[in-house]
Amino acid sequence: MPIESGSCASARQAKQKRKSHSLSIRRTNSSEQERAALQRDMLEGQDSKLPSSVRNTLLELFGQIEREFENLYIENLELRREIDTLNERLAGEGQTVDGAELSKGQLKTKASHSTSQLSQKLKTTYKASTSKIVSSFKTTTSRAICQLVKEYVGHRDGIWDVSVAKTQPVVLGTASADHTALLWSIETGKCLVKYVGHVGSVNSIKFHPTEQVALTASGDQTAHIWRYIIQLPTPQPTADCNQVSGEDEVEFSDKDEPDGDGDGSSDCPTVRAPLTSLKSHQGVVIAADWLVGGKQAVTASWDRTANLYDVETSELVHSLTGHDQELTHCCTHPTQRLVVTSSRDTTFRLWDFRDPSIHSVNVFQGHTDTVTSAVFTVGDNVVSGSDDRTVKVWDLKNMRSPIATIRTDSAVNRINVCVGQRIIALPHDNRQVRLFDMSGVRLARLPRSNRQGHRRMVCCATWCEDHPICNLFTCGFDRQAIGWNINIPALLQEK
Repeated sequence: MPIESGSCASARQAKQKRKSHSLSIRRTNSSEQERAALQRDMLEGQDSKLPSSVRNTLLELFGQIEREFENLYIENLELRREIDTLNERLAGEGQTVDGAELSKGQLKTKASHSTSQLSQKLKTTYKASTSKIVSSFKTTTSRAICQLVKEYVGHRDGIWDVSVAKTQPVVLGTASADHTALLWSIETGKCLVKYVGHVGSVNSIKFHPTEQVALTASGDQTAHIWRYIIQLPTPQPTADCNQVSGEDEVEFSDKDEPDGDGDGSSDCPTVRAPLTSLKSHQGVVIAADWLVGGKQAVTASWDRTANLYDVETSELVHSLTGHDQELTHCCTHPTQRLVVTSSRDTTFRLWDFRDPSIHSVNVFQGHTDTVTSAVFTVGDNVVSGSDDRTVKVWDLKNMRSPIATIRTDSAVNRINVCVGQRIIALPHDNRQVRLFDMSGVRLARLPRSNRQGHRRMVCCATWCEDHPICNLFTCGFDRQAIGWNINIPALLQEK
């Protein structure tokens, strides 16, 4: 009778183990329905404030998690047995063959590779299962925390920028491709002032820190400083815009676009000429902002330069050169003489004017596509957004690498940071608006349906922390701006 070799015996044992493993899986699958029914019966006898549909969803998801871990546990046991068998066989060969230490090294490599694969599979399965649970509840909680309050409809083309006045009365400003900038009553949604001084697309609007003066940048290669006088009308009760459609994702057709005719914006007072026109650029002026104190202003242009002006004399103080491609945005620090400019050259630059005799510049490299915006936060942080679908948080004292990176599924446009609560609002090309904290944790997504949210690319977002009704505003290429009420304490508590 022939004697079975060690390798054949090992192969037969492995085959039997795989067979027993498949039988155990069949037994597990056959008992799934009985286990689910038993769990439902147990939960039905318990008091719960959860709706039955939510409870059933919970049961299904936890059942999936349990089944996955059972299968992984069985595979883990089988892998351990195979590792032990391989160890014994290699140890036996090491007694008769030279190079036993090499065999042991190979065993260690194979075992570590198997265990690393198992570890990675456990992590992936657990993350996928738990993400289903989180996503199943995220929509509901986000809708309760992020509510649409008012829509501002009146422009005849897409809105590039939105801003909130820093002085009383607090009004909303929008800059549009229809060559106008409009000022709105936040409470009533009515147009209060129309600025028609530009002959090109109005790409940016910012309010003076202490006066009723606005700064707009345009495609006509100029930036205008103009004064407005506003007397707010008596607030009227706002319509209920918080009805949530059961369908969260819908396509948008041109016939559903808001119509600018008959919105009343043509009846509001019109400002036709600026106080001052800044004219030193040779290309589209894409953005502009006030330096702290409001005595100087900075502009960013497609001519690859940013210019610093004296507001009173309209004279060019500094021309900031160095970017290799068109600029996309500029932003100033709220309390210090610092300017940050972003560009299509995948970088953004920090310009320091705190020392009049020294004008230093630092270059931040970390994106792989156009940097669409970079904004300051309180302290020594800058947040940058890019067409590479990432947002990065930087420490001004360490420019080598970001301290946090947020990865998204769509290009990011002009971002804004809620300074007091350190919450970042991200407007996207895909019509989404998401909220993150400074460490990169996602907090919420603003509702988007056939009744709520933007129907085209969202171009910009800005916070107004002190307003009792709307504390976040967004605008998009669907010709409208939207005011949102974000329940920040509940949002942070949910995190």
